[in-house]
Amino acid sequence: MAEKTEKGLKKSWFDGMKAEFKKIVWPDQKTLVKQTGAVVAVSIVLGMLIALLDFIFKYGVDILVNISF
Repeated sequence: MAEKTEKGLKKSWFDGMKAEFKKIVWPDQKTLVKQTGAVVAVSIVLGMLIALLDFIFKYGVDILVNISF
């Protein structure tokens, strides 16, 4: 009896998932290219910003470590 209930739940879950996937509105190619370009550009800018901050902090720490009293 438990097997039938478990199978019913799995089928019900997959049916629900299938219904939700049908509600998805996929973007057209032009929108997809624009959004992908934006994500890539922002990722590159943030990567460069993080690298710059890393360099500045490393340089600052090196200066502090090499200070002799």
